[in-house]
Amino acid sequence: MKLPDLHWLPAQGAAELLFLLCHGDGAAPQQMASLAEALRRQYPQAAVLALQGPQALPSEAVHGFRWFDEADPVAGLAAALPGFVAGIRAWAAHFGLDWPCVAMAGFSQGGTLALHAVMTEPQLVGRVLSFGGAPLHRPQVAPKDVCLHLFHGLKDDEVNPAHVVDAAQAWVELEADVTADLLPGIGHELHPELIERAMHQLRTFIPARLWREATQTALAMEQADAQALNSARGAPLH
Repeated sequence: MKLPDLHWLPAQGAAELLFLLCHGDGAAPQQMASLAEALRRQYPQAAVLALQGPQALPSEAVHGFRWFDEADPVAGLAAALPGFVAGIRAWAAHFGLDWPCVAMAGFSQGGTLALHAVMTEPQLVGRVLSFGGAPLHRPQVAPKDVCLHLFHGLKDDEVNPAHVVDAAQAWVELEADVTADLLPGIGHELHPELIERAMHQLRTFIPARLWREATQTALAMEQADAQALNSARGAPLH
């Protein structure tokens, strides 16, 4: 596969992680450059690809691209998803990485697309970072073994922050692994403070399933220790 114009690869060795970045409606891959730089600094062994939406805007004045037509967003998104999912899987195969080692990050329409992709397609990526985006409807599905990270400005006048809060609450109720960072004084933009929060979440967030597995392991070990102690107490003395 031909790499997109904006891509960053490890200086040496194979890529251990893959980040696929999706710009907003009417923009271009360059919109994601600041996020790409932050990811490169934090994960030098990652491949970072800034993808381009497949649809050029039907405007001579604005030279941008989009992932789907928002005149009818539900239908547009549904039509875009199969090709988008196929592209994500193709890039993972290109770098020889399993889906938990792949992440999608999108701004606005790109974030919305990424969130819906993992709700409809299992084992696609391990993490989604959505900046200034929200699902088109209240989630009814919790993506299995996927970490969802939502980043939004409270002054966003294009995508209502209330939709992000509602989606996060729905995912919590569905026992999804989700975080939501809503920061004051930030509008509809890929703001440096949101990027900084994203890097923090990537470094520190531990999925709930890992806590559950660790708890189950600890409980099993405790039970085994108790059984061994009881056996030792009941053993005859020689």
